[in-house]
Amino acid sequence: MPTDETRRTTDEHGHDIIDPLYVAIVTVSSSRAAAAETDDPAAIEDPGGDTVAECFETDGHEVRERVLVRDDYAAIRTAVRRLAAMRDIDIVVTTGGTGVTADDVSPEATASLFERDLPGFGELFRSLSWDEVGTRAMASRATAGIAVDTPVFTLPGSTNACRTACEKLIVPEAPHLAGLATSHRTDATDQSLEAFRSEE
Repeated sequence: MPTDETRRTTDEHGHDIIDPLYVAIVTVSSSRAAAAETDDPAAIEDPGGDTVAECFETDGHEVRERVLVRDDYAAIRTAVRRLAAMRDIDIVVTTGGTGVTADDVSPEATASLFERDLPGFGELFRSLSWDEVGTRAMASRATAGIAVDTPVFTLPGSTNACRTACEKLIVPEAPHLAGLATSHRTDATDQSLEAFRSEE
């Protein structure tokens, strides 16, 4: 298993990169979460989450955590907050809950944790989506930002959207983003993560 020292290198410009990445995936779906309470969680289909995992694993990265939560602000925020604060997670990706119905609260829940926004992701994603779904792209509220020095991407739940976002935007750039976001970390910073995780 690669160590933190072997995973952190620099690119041709001297910028930190982390490769392979350790990835966490949060699937937001009230129906799937309810089914998981009565059935075998391993049997619950999660095509969006599976697509995200496939994209990262194909590029040599490792999915370390997969979480299923309801379309609930507090549940989403708590799950993302916990994962972003984990020392062995470099990036968090959520799927589902980015539309315009009353229970689509993933963007609000994740953005409440952001120390720094990444508005370019949403702009580029909607631009790519225009080519696939036309004017419906405006209804997507996909977003991204840095939470606890960890890049967090909030995606729609459809497999096409997840594949477009991951293959064309996230996977190519995530090692660079994760490296830059953590380039300032010290032992003291790592210790403070534990305190962050224990809050709330």
